[in-house]
Amino acid sequence: MAAEKNVSVSFRVTPEFKSLLELAAMREQRSQTNLLERLLFDHCRKQGIAAPVASKLVTREKAGA
Repeated sequence: MAAEKNVSVSFRVTPEFKSLLELAAMREQRSQTNLLERLLFDHCRKQGIAAPVASKLVTREKAGA
């Protein structure tokens, strides 16, 4: 089962970037998010970049504060 996606990321890009992202995702029949994830994970794997071990952080909301 795939990891749950519960983190939102927002950033600004050029119109050219957005157009190319839309076209590339459509060509590969992927969502734009899925395409960016695949590209980033492939790049990091090739460069030997590993994500730190994810730990379950308790936020103030979850802690009831």
